[in-house]
Amino acid sequence: MGPAHSGGAHFLAAHTEPARILRQAAGLKEFSRRSFLIGAGASGLLATDMFITRQIQAERRVTKILAVDDDVAKAYFPDAAWILFPGYKTSWEEAQWILNSLRNALRQRGQLAAVGYSNLGLEIDEVTDTVVAYVKERKLRKLYFYGHSFGGMLATEVATRLREWHGIAVEFILLDSSPYSKYDVLDQSWFDGVVFLYESGFRVPSVLRGGYELGERVAHKNERSWRQILNQTLEQLTPIAPSSVLIQSESAYIYHFDATRFVDRLGKTKMAFIGNPRDNTVNYETARAGWSRTFQKNMVSADLRTDGALPPHASPQWNPFVYRPVIQKLEDELFPLPGAAGRVTAF
Repeated sequence: MGPAHSGGAHFLAAHTEPARILRQAAGLKEFSRRSFLIGAGASGLLATDMFITRQIQAERRVTKILAVDDDVAKAYFPDAAWILFPGYKTSWEEAQWILNSLRNALRQRGQLAAVGYSNLGLEIDEVTDTVVAYVKERKLRKLYFYGHSFGGMLATEVATRLREWHGIAVEFILLDSSPYSKYDVLDQSWFDGVVFLYESGFRVPSVLRGGYELGERVAHKNERSWRQILNQTLEQLTPIAPSSVLIQSESAYIYHFDATRFVDRLGKTKMAFIGNPRDNTVNYETARAGWSRTFQKNMVSADLRTDGALPPHASPQWNPFVYRPVIQKLEDELFPLPGAAGRVTAF
C-alpha cells in the first residue's frame, strides 16, 4: 500500500472494491457486538498508513491479558475473575467479543479477561507468566477458566502450572467444545500438513491467507451461514488477525497435547464439558468421553449441550442466548451465592 498522503484519488481507486464489500458486510449485523467486530475488520482492511499496521503488529508481539471492564463484576467480586483462553485463530478482538457476549452470565462470579496470544507464536511459559502477573496485580483469590475450543487444552495445562509452580488454585475450568486430543479433530488432512510444515521450519506467508481462509470456511459451509463466512474471512485478512506463525504454533500445540500428563495434578479444580453433538470440527462424543474418563476426579458435568448454536462448534459470540443459560446453570449449581437465587444485579 502507498502512504496515506499519496493522494485521495489513488486511495479511492485502489480501495473501491473492498469498500463496496465492507458496506455490504455492515448491513449484515444482528447485534452490537457483531457490528464492533465488522467495524474492527473494516478499519484494518482500509488502513493505508503502514504505520498503523506496524503499531498493531508490534503490540501483539507479546502475550497480554485483555481485561473487559465491568463495574458490577468489579464491585461484587473484587478478588475473582473469569479468564478466557481463546480458541484456534481467535483474534484479540474476537476474544473480547466473546466475553462481551457472555457478560451477563460470567459477571455472576467474577471480572472478565482474556489471554491475547503473541503473534510470534504460542509459548506456554509466556502464557503462564502473563496469567500469574495478572493474578498478582489484581490480587485475585478465585479464578475461573473458560477454555474456548483448543483453549480448554491450554487452560488445563496453565491451571496445573499455577497450582504446582505458584501455589495458585483454579476453581473451575469450563471446556467449551474442547478436543481431548488431536484425534478428536475431524479434519485431519489439513491438520497434519500444517504441523509438518511448521516443524520443518516453513512459515505460511500472510499473502496466502486470503484464499485459504475463505476456502476453509466455504468447505465447512454446513457449519456457518454466509454472513458468518464473510465476517470471519474479512477479519482474518486484516492486521488484527492472528499471524500465520501463531496459527501454525497453535496447530502444533493441539497436535502434541497429551491430557494424561495432567491427571491428578489439578487438586480440587472442578471441570465441566459443554458442546454440541452436531459439531463438525471436533468429535463431540469422543472429546466428551476423553475428558470425562481422564479427569473423572475433577469432572462435575459433561451433559450440558449447546443445541441450536450455529456454527455448532464453540460459538458463544454468535449464540449468546444459547450459551448464557448453560453457564448460569453451572455457576448456580457449582458456586451458589447467598440470596436472590444466586444472581447478581446491576446497580
